[in-house]
Amino acid sequence: MAHKRIRPFNTKDTYPEQNLDNDLCQAVVARGTTIFLRGQCPQDLDTSVDIGSPDPVEQTHKVMQNIRQLIEESGGKMEHLCKVVVYLTDVRHREAVYRTMGEYIKGVHPVSTGVVVTCLARPGWLVEIDATAVIPD
Repeated sequence: MAHKRIRPFNTKDTYPEQNLDNDLCQAVVARGTTIFLRGQCPQDLDTSVDIGSPDPVEQTHKVMQNIRQLIEESGGKMEHLCKVVVYLTDVRHREAVYRTMGEYIKGVHPVSTGVVVTCLARPGWLVEIDATAVIPD
């Protein structure tokens, strides 16, 4: 791992009633060049065009692909991801969004905060994720 992960866990153990499989931790100790990402939404990074899907899984795939692309464009890798904040407009999408996000963070163990909000910047958006990564010294 690129950074020291304090108390790593998997959500299948901490939320056994939910169908989740996310590698997270309680804290990350990181040192290096910090990358702060704007909240990523289900739109193309080059054109700002929405993907046009009402499916929370498809939206989350696009959000996580954007996060990966921006971290790589900044010189980092997904293993440098330290923190995500997940914004959902409907708590019923939580499992689908977190399962999908889990595909991108397997073995990474970032810290994570989830928030349910009334709405996001565009009515069709169901999920937005902001992220922080640190490229080690």
